[in-house]
Amino acid sequence: MEALTQTVSTAIQSSDYTQLSLVFTSQWQSLGQGEQRTLAAHFIKSAVASPTFFPAAFQSQTILSVITATLAHLPPIVEGAADTQLRQLLFDYKVNEEDDYSTAARILSGVRMEASDENSVYYMTPLERCDVFVKVAECYLEEDLTVEAEGAVTKAGTIIENSGITFVKNEENDNDNDGEHNKKNKTDEQTMTLLLRYKSTYARILDANRKFLQAATKYHDLSTAYLYTDAIEEDDLLVMLGKAITCAILSPNSAQRQRVLGLVYKDERLQQLDSIPEFQSHSSILTKMYLNRIVQKTELEQFESSLADHQKAIMADGLTIVERGVLEHNMVAVSHLYTSIYFSQLGELLGVIDGEKAEKVAAKMITDGSLSGSIDEMEGLLYFHPSDKDESSLLRWDETITAFCGQLNKVTDAVRAS
Repeated sequence: MEALTQTVSTAIQSSDYTQLSLVFTSQWQSLGQGEQRTLAAHFIKSAVASPTFFPAAFQSQTILSVITATLAHLPPIVEGAADTQLRQLLFDYKVNEEDDYSTAARILSGVRMEASDENSVYYMTPLERCDVFVKVAECYLEEDLTVEAEGAVTKAGTIIENSGITFVKNEENDNDNDGEHNKKNKTDEQTMTLLLRYKSTYARILDANRKFLQAATKYHDLSTAYLYTDAIEEDDLLVMLGKAITCAILSPNSAQRQRVLGLVYKDERLQQLDSIPEFQSHSSILTKMYLNRIVQKTELEQFESSLADHQKAIMADGLTIVERGVLEHNMVAVSHLYTSIYFSQLGELLGVIDGEKAEKVAAKMITDGSLSGSIDEMEGLLYFHPSDKDESSLLRWDETITAFCGQLNKVTDAVRAS
């Protein structure tokens, strides 16, 4: 055993990959499990400590095989948590040099993290453990592995919830000459950065899984990060606002969706999106949706061109996600203008689909309660039933007037500024 240990040390010093492969493929088969673990720990500790072995050795498939074998045969504790250091080094190499994100994620997922024993070499603070899981989720998302990414981000979310990690607003981070206070501010900034990465990753996963309403809320939350930190560029915040609008438009019609539309509509930065090519049509479509106006098919062309592939999916009824979302919105908008309408006319009015598909969508909306009405199949007529809740109708009218006044004020301010 001592001879093998010396052989490993010498091979690491001379970067003799062949000798190391020989030791960990055939020679250590004669060792017991305890001796194998001891030799594996020695290799990892010596390799990490060597100033010349890594990262050059990562280019060798032979050494990668040795690393895989040794990481699978470790004792309960490796001195100095050298195995954690090795995983981090290999993770960085896979990400920065090879763009192999899924492999990097699997490597980092194996890091040993102690949550309770602060004396353990594997102890990590909640912030450190959360960072590991967020990194893993980010890497899986780079290769569209949303299931794996969701598993990792869920673990990060559990740590955040259990640890009470939260944002600290800018006004609570006033400059102070006190050293301890400045140290606290620095920690808070690190916390905010991690939370923003977590929220961004979570929003992207919700988006990828077509949970658009939830994603819209998360994206808008991210777009207001200026309340907590100055570290994010204004343009990046606007992109998050644009993504919030995209997901809100793609969401199924519901009262909660209307609340999200209102939240984004009242954001004073809405008109700034017109200067970003990707989001040039977003503010006008959002405004029409919030004010319950009909959105024409021609208005959707630019919006559809900005969508990601998963947002263009064709559903079981033959409609794309955006067609379904806009159709459901338009159906509600038409209900404010008509008491009844033929499906053939409805399809022509909406300019999105034919009458038969309009009937199927209307039937579904009536069934799930998002549209109040009834269908006369013999006549091909859709009857809209006025809501009995006059208070909600008045509220909707009041919101429309308020929204119009807000738009008028924006135009007036623009004229004065010019």
